[in-house]
Amino acid sequence: MSTETNIPSMADRLEQLAEAKAKVSVGGGEERIAKQHERGKLSARERIDAFADPGTFTESGMFAKHRTVYFGMDKAEAPADGVVTGSAAVLGRPVHIASQDFTVMGGSAGETQSNKVVDMMKAAHTTGTPFVFINDSGGARVQEGIDSLSGYGRVFFNNVLLSGVVPQISIIAGPCAGGAAYSPALTDFIIQTRKSHMFITGPNVIKAVTGEQVTADDLGGADSHMARSGVAHFVADDDEQALLIAKKLLSFLPQNNTEDPPVLDGFEEVEANPELRDVVPVDGSKGYDVRDVIGNIVDGADFLEVQAGYAQNLVVGFARITGRTVGVIANQPSVMSGVLDINSSDKGSQFIRFCNAFNIPLLTLVDVPGFLPGVAQEHGGIIRHGAKMLYAYSAATVPKITVVLRKSYGGAYLAMCGKDLGADRVFAWPTAEIAVMGADGAANIVFKREIAEAEDPEAKRAELVELYRETFSTPYMAASRRLVDDIIDPADTRREVSMALEVLVNKRELRPNKKHGLGPT
Repeated sequence: MSTETNIPSMADRLEQLAEAKAKVSVGGGEERIAKQHERGKLSARERIDAFADPGTFTESGMFAKHRTVYFGMDKAEAPADGVVTGSAAVLGRPVHIASQDFTVMGGSAGETQSNKVVDMMKAAHTTGTPFVFINDSGGARVQEGIDSLSGYGRVFFNNVLLSGVVPQISIIAGPCAGGAAYSPALTDFIIQTRKSHMFITGPNVIKAVTGEQVTADDLGGADSHMARSGVAHFVADDDEQALLIAKKLLSFLPQNNTEDPPVLDGFEEVEANPELRDVVPVDGSKGYDVRDVIGNIVDGADFLEVQAGYAQNLVVGFARITGRTVGVIANQPSVMSGVLDINSSDKGSQFIRFCNAFNIPLLTLVDVPGFLPGVAQEHGGIIRHGAKMLYAYSAATVPKITVVLRKSYGGAYLAMCGKDLGADRVFAWPTAEIAVMGADGAANIVFKREIAEAEDPEAKRAELVELYRETFSTPYMAASRRLVDDIIDPADTRREVSMALEVLVNKRELRPNKKHGLGPT
């Protein structure tokens, strides 16, 4: 006796699976994806496809669903719960990715979405791979109430757990408002597109509470967060450019804090470069673009500048020297004469700490007249902000190589990684002036009486200024005290730095045993 059954065959089940995946893969539907395109934005899955090496993305949690029943949510469809998560290869190396889907309930974050993101963060921690979060969300899913906030809390907590363990990159590709903005702020780098906005409270709330009127672009646009707040590290015109920046950034970085950055072959050339002799004017009052110096030292003049539009008196970024990644910190004499101030100190110290966490040697190029004087700077806390530079350099255990190009005065000499802050090698160009202050100011103090009593005070002053400069404002006095290891021909800078890196590659440094230091905030 035979009985007929209605059990679907394997072919039927595979067909059902294909249909289910196809339904989820279009998120909120083709119409909403088309609206994304009209705004100049990619969909969540298109972003991953553009970022990952072809055919390497493995999705996780595709069929995850929310469990909310309030306010009609029991009938609401939210494919993948508004976020696409998984792992992929980028430039041949594994990463974990979360990409919010604005076509699904505005990308709003609820309990399940946050749990999916946290799962990727935990996987990144377990496997020692970078974590990339592409943000495009209207904010917390208000229908879920406290569960939504709880989800944010778990994301923030895991951001902190990942900090200093694996690189974390946030791409702001759409709205990122309210509490959602704090997750990017807890990551290492923020890449923001000009199609996006990021703020804690939007223009309408600000107007209602304070009466201030401001546009979304002025309040939280990419250019505002680069030039004014310093929140953004990179600005991109669109999604495609943001993803390219993220790829290039990852190419300089190790997978995690236990590894060294990848070393590239093909840039072993270290011949002298005479062009460097003419880049920096001998006259200390004349400006120049320090990026011209950087370009003549690093491999292929390839320099990825970080926060290029913020605190432009200090230049920081990633480059390679004979294939090895270095973090470059350089005063910029063409902006504010290259002084250190509150914002540049914050910018520099944050970058130094990142490099130290991920085993990236530091190359410091010095041409600094001092800290910026003024009431606003003092009241703004230049003491504690400037101390961040001292703290970051002193705490750093990676190889530290310093090259004094021209001026290096006072406390800023120390803050730009002098020998006493643990620099492993300090080189100086013949144009270097290393002193407590510039000769003009120092002569007024040291020779005050002689100048006042002279028959021709101005002539006497000029004579004594030159005497002070010849005595102290040269690299030779510092070299005699072993605070400069060598005075070098600028043309040999690349060779000297590359040789120092080769010697210091296995540097080990004994430090006091403690939980952590308490640096200035």
